[in-house]
Amino acid sequence: MRQVDFDGTQVNFPQFSMPHFRRGLGRWIILLLVVLILILTSLYTVGPEEIGIVLRFGEFVRSTDPGLHMRMPLGIETVTKVPIQRQLKAEFGFRTISTSVRSQYAARGYEGESNMLTGDLNAADVEWVVQFRIVDPYEFLFRVRNVIETFRAMSEAIMREVVGDRTVNEVLTVGRQEIAQLVEVHLQQMCEQYEIGIKVEQVVLQDVNPPDRVKPSFNEVNEAQQEREKLINEAQSAYNQVIPRAKGEAQQTIQEAEGYALDRVNRARGDAVRFTALFEAYQKAPQITRKRIYLETMREILPKVKNKVIIDDNLRSVLPLLNIESHAGGTREK
Repeated sequence: MRQVDFDGTQVNFPQFSMPHFRRGLGRWIILLLVVLILILTSLYTVGPEEIGIVLRFGEFVRSTDPGLHMRMPLGIETVTKVPIQRQLKAEFGFRTISTSVRSQYAARGYEGESNMLTGDLNAADVEWVVQFRIVDPYEFLFRVRNVIETFRAMSEAIMREVVGDRTVNEVLTVGRQEIAQLVEVHLQQMCEQYEIGIKVEQVVLQDVNPPDRVKPSFNEVNEAQQEREKLINEAQSAYNQVIPRAKGEAQQTIQEAEGYALDRVNRARGDAVRFTALFEAYQKAPQITRKRIYLETMREILPKVKNKVIIDDNLRSVLPLLNIESHAGGTREK
């Protein structure tokens, strides 16, 4: 006890030991730190696009949905967050530097990924993007070691296989969409075979060009091919103008000949039938038939004759009846 005199009044205060007080405060601080560490190592948050894979001493025990969760502290349980709702991408032959208003890309140093050999032994520089999503976090983490590197190797191998089955013209022009579709199908089949928990969403050929060293020669070849196509199209146009017209004229001539032949045959058949009928009539009445034929013939001939002279059977000479001067076209001088 300690006595203090206040205006003649003695007041007794208890005597505290400073070392004892400090030891108690230190214990509380240590206990508080332990509790705080336990709380901090027990709580974790899973994002809205993720799923949490909880491991206890490295062994999978459970998966947790997005939100706030607890785990066994002090590293007994660890959490690996896997983005299952986010679309990921793997770039080959280039890398994206920035994705601002105008994206920037870098291709230097990645030629080994993009340089490929086509089926006709030509070189092509193929840059592509594989868009994928993680559908099975357990398979993604535990089935294959270094799954991203394995997935990239699989993509590159399949792309080289598909490109190697086609000519350089197909790779550079009309076959790009087909190549992307085949790579997507084969890559998904291989992902299912290896059980890596990845679903391939889309394969896009970003850029396909000949290598820089052969671009001038390739451009010359393209120009020659375009010139050849131009000449072929012009020749085809001329062919389409001349040949169909000639075929039409030939068909018209053939049809006219067939029509003429049909007309001649029908006329001949009609004349034969008419002659047969006339012959039968002649056999029945020769005099009458002969007279009728004579009259019909004269009816056809006489209208075509300009001057007609009818002579009597008893006339001995026909000269007085003929106007020879008028037929000569002139007059005689007196």
